[in-house]
Parts: sequence; structure tokens; C-alpha cells
Amino acid sequence: MKAAFRLGTVEGFFGRQWSWQARRDHANFLATQQFTTYLYAPKNDVYLRKQWFTPYPADIFNELKALAQHTSNLGVEFGIGLSPYELYRDFSARQRDLLLRKLDQLNQLHAPLLAVLFDDMLGELPGLADKQMEIFDCIRTNSNAQNLALCPTYYSHDPLLVKHFGQQPEHYLEHLGQALPPEIAVFWTGPKVISHCYPHDHLQEVGARLKRKPLLWDNYPVNDARRLTPFLHLQSFDQRQTLVDGNNRQFNLQTVLELCSGLLANPMNQAYLSQIPLASLAALHRQHTHGSQARAVTSTNQQVLARLALDGASFQQLGLEQLAATEKSQLLKVYQQWLPDPMALEVCEWLQGGYAFDPACLT
Repeated sequence: MKAAFRLGTVEGFFGRQWSWQARRDHANFLATQQFTTYLYAPKNDVYLRKQWFTPYPADIFNELKALAQHTSNLGVEFGIGLSPYELYRDFSARQRDLLLRKLDQLNQLHAPLLAVLFDDMLGELPGLADKQMEIFDCIRTNSNAQNLALCPTYYSHDPLLVKHFGQQPEHYLEHLGQALPPEIAVFWTGPKVISHCYPHDHLQEVGARLKRKPLLWDNYPVNDARRLTPFLHLQSFDQRQTLVDGNNRQFNLQTVLELCSGLLANPMNQAYLSQIPLASLAALHRQHTHGSQARAVTSTNQQVLARLALDGASFQQLGLEQLAATEKSQLLKVYQQWLPDPMALEVCEWLQGGYAFDPACLT
């Protein structure tokens, strides 16, 4: 039986985190738009990343359990992204015990999906793939998740990864692809860390090396990188384009549907504004698979949506730094009239500099 295409989001950005209410509302949005998956993997959740070995405090874990249950009740696959930071540098018996303790706690979430994320950490080590597979096999054996995924340390051909994390070991991707069971999904971000399009020949080449269709970690509409923080990405997915070999190429969902096992979009630090471009992705998917459109965003003031339609191009192309002080002041007054609408609130906070760049984001 052909596996279903996984379409959803990965909360996988650096910087200001979403509130628990925003996360529950995001799950509601995903269900309404008929997305399949919500992967919780914030880069600044220290209990999943830099301090993965530390158990969640009870209050935070109770919020996470409630989110997992709420998402599952909506019929959306909930996933948790565990990033055992550079554990492969010292996978001793003591470290293994700490990992098993972490898995015991995560198993209490009964999350259907567990993603093991080795991204954005040192990779220039001999035998990297073998060491990571040892950790992954331990996790796979002791997790109660029905589905597992893995993000390699080198998840793109982008030279930025070599710059920040060292030279990729020879045949690294091929070794992972050979060692991983075929049902394990492997993340890939495309030709770049932030890719605007996914060429057919590129996806074919990556699939051959991984011995499976890649699962796209699509870094749109995310805006956590230094050059992206001043912008709000509100344009639709099919308006993304870039120059590739001197030619304008656009995001092509049909190619993705053919050559990938799924697509998880990484949203902005602004949870509610992210719904605007994400709704366009749902619409594209329904158009390609069912010949019909997804529902429009209805969870906010329609006047706010209408105004965002007017300001969206300016927010995305000019950004905060190119808006004059007088224009920011005028825009602030416009959006303040609709408070406490969550989209209006996010615009106001953005205009006032409430979303600062997080230097932990290297790529």
C-alpha cells in the first residue's frame, strides 16, 4: 500500500517561541486546513536540544502532554523532535542511560511521530553516520512512536553547513540511507538551507543517495535567520521564486508530490500570521490532489486579513528596516485598532521590534 503524503508543519525555528495557546490554535488551524502532521521541535526548547538529558519540569511537560492530546484529538499526527546535541561525540553507558530516561518521559506523550534531529551541530567526525545510527537504533528500540524520522547533520548541499559544522564525511548520506530501514523518513531542505524551489533532478539525486524519497523540511515561511528576521513572509507558496542557473524557477508542488514522501513547512516566529501562507500551501495541495481549494483563514478579524493583503508585499519585500519611522507609527495605529486580534497583535509587536534575531541561529 502506498504511504500517504505527509503534509504539515514543523515548529523548528530559533528565537521567540510560541505560547501554548498559540500552539493549540495552530493545531486547530492544521485540522481545519486538512494538514496531516504537527511536529513540535523548537530550537530553543532546551529539554529537547542543548539540555536534552534534563527531564522536563512537570509544569512544562503537562503543557506538552495537553498539546499532544489536543492535536491527536483533532485527527492530526503529533510529533516530537528530539535533538540529542552532539551525543555521538560521547555515547558512553552513562549517556545511554540518560537517553533512555529521556525516552521514558517522551513515551508518556504517546506521540505517533518521533523525529531524531542531528541538524545544526558539529559533523566533521570520522564514522559520523555509524555513530548516529547507533544512537538512532537505541532510540528506535526504546520508543513507542509508530513512526520515526531522522534529520541528518548535512541536510542540504548548501555550503553554509560546511562553513558552520565542518566538512561532510565522504559518502555520509549514502551510509545513512543504506543503514536506515526503508520506512524511516529522512529530512532534507533542498539545494539550500532556505530553498525557494525544488528542482526535479535535485530531488531525484537526493532520493537515490538516501535510498528513499526525502521528507522536505521546507524553510518557508520561517523568518528566524539574521537576514530574515526583519520580514514577515505572507506571500503564498507558489509566489516563491529565485534565480537558478539564470532562470526564474518557482515552487512546484507537483514535483514535490512526485519525488518526496512529504513536506513539513517551518513557520514564522509569528504563529498566527504564519496561517496566511500556510493556508496557500493547503490550497495548492488540495488543488493538485482533489481539484479543489482549501478553506480560507477564518480565525481572525476579516478586516485585519484585508489590511494584511494590502500591506503584505511591503512587509515581505521591504521589511522592518526599510520602513520609515513615520510609516511604522501610522501602521501601528492602524493595527492597534483591531487588538486583541492575534494577527494584529503580532504585527504591532513586530513593528515595535518585539522579534529580535537570535544569534544561536547560524544558518
